[in-house]
Amino acid sequence: MRMRMFNCLAIGASLLATTLAAHADDAKVAAIVKGLDNPFFQTMQQGIEEQAKADSVAVTVQAAANMGDATGQADRLTAMALQDFDCYLVNPISVSNLVQALVPVAQKKKPIINIDSTIDAGQAKAAGFSVSTYIGTDNVAAGALAGEEMLKLVPKGSKVALVAGIVGDVGSNARIKGFKQAVEGKLDVVVMVSADWDREKALTAATDILAAHPDLAGFFAANDIMALGVERAVQTSGKNVKVIGLDGIVDALKSVAAGELTATVAQYPYVVGAMGVEACKAAVKGKELPANVPAPVLLINKDNAEASLKNFPRPGGDYPDPLRELLK
Repeated sequence: MRMRMFNCLAIGASLLATTLAAHADDAKVAAIVKGLDNPFFQTMQQGIEEQAKADSVAVTVQAAANMGDATGQADRLTAMALQDFDCYLVNPISVSNLVQALVPVAQKKKPIINIDSTIDAGQAKAAGFSVSTYIGTDNVAAGALAGEEMLKLVPKGSKVALVAGIVGDVGSNARIKGFKQAVEGKLDVVVMVSADWDREKALTAATDILAAHPDLAGFFAANDIMALGVERAVQTSGKNVKVIGLDGIVDALKSVAAGELTATVAQYPYVVGAMGVEACKAAVKGKELPANVPAPVLLINKDNAEASLKNFPRPGGDYPDPLRELLK
């Protein structure tokens, strides 16, 4: 009798595993990203959609109207939460703006894959859920790469300025933190301003900073959009001031290749989006996901800008991907 019961349980488990695996082949994924007014997130969407096609996953992508549309992004996710998706892939504008919209997703016990910008773990716990995995750049390490490059470009003790994104943004804060840690005691950070991830605001801020600090040697901007605005201000001033950005968008790579923007730390939103789809497929298959999956980053300067453009939007070589391994 016990043997018969054991056999029934084993057969049941086997059927469940087979059902989950078959279901993963026609999984339906809801993806919500930041504003598609930014080419970084356009590339992320491309990675999501192309990986979904490669993995035979049905995906629906929604986005905020722009990078500041936190409420609109939450409204879109709320509508998607009412639909019959198997997994939710989310890239929040802030640490908190999608928390309430994810409550009904968690209540349906659907996997939540957090990419790029983090959801605050404390707020998520208070709302009764946790994310299945986080996939994204180590922003502190990326900022540190920018700082290390700046140290190679300007004399010790030089004055530099920092241009951050939206006040309170976790990613911006981490990038600035990494840069500061790398240059601490070696360079003089004379000013930091927030330009809301906006090129024109960064241009205006950099123009004012250059006027106030005529001996400034360098700028670090927390994303490439702002770095390109800063570079415009530097060109207008006629000064030789180094400008390093972060993201690796195609316009920044072209600017570096042309000898304008000094450097950028490239992260790969295409890969982050693609990994997110892999995580959803693995989760629907019943696989246990790692808590954190780091995405690749690379310092791009004049030496490797052309090669990076050739490989865009992918890295120039292979990279660790534990999610890909889970699907084998």
